[in-house]
Amino acid sequence: MEIDAPVAGRALVVIVDDRSAHGGEDSLGPLVTELLTEAGFLVDATVLVAGDEVEIRNALNTAVIGGVDLVISTGGTGMSPRDVTPEATSEVLDRELPGISEALRSSGLAAGSLDAGLSRGLAGISGSTLVVNLPGTRAAVRDGMATLGPLVSRVIDELSGLDE
Repeated sequence: MEIDAPVAGRALVVIVDDRSAHGGEDSLGPLVTELLTEAGFLVDATVLVAGDEVEIRNALNTAVIGGVDLVISTGGTGMSPRDVTPEATSEVLDRELPGISEALRSSGLAAGSLDAGLSRGLAGISGSTLVVNLPGTRAAVRDGMATLGPLVSRVIDELSGLDE
């Protein structure tokens, strides 16, 4: 008899990338899904959206309404005019968790990633869902997911009332 490992929660991945959203190859979605699965999450889906504030906001809102515990978005956190993920995210969040954003930037910089230090990504809570923006590079995703591990577990436990 095989016993299933406990599930850390349900997650959804949002890839913000104009090329991927219009049929190009998505190299980040499979990576984020793999890392979330290794962390014990059931990944409901990967959603590809263009760098458009309305599209991003709609994808995040759909995830929150769908009741996932965690939404990880990648891309759109830089400084170009199409980098609007933080603006879309701020409209969805009930409360920001700046400590998580700061931890992500700090760990990325410590690992030698300038992209991490320039990221405007946010983290926060919408309803009972944790929403986290990561930069759109493989290195940022790997480092960010490693940093998020214990933080995500704590937030999800508190939001679900398991930490009371």
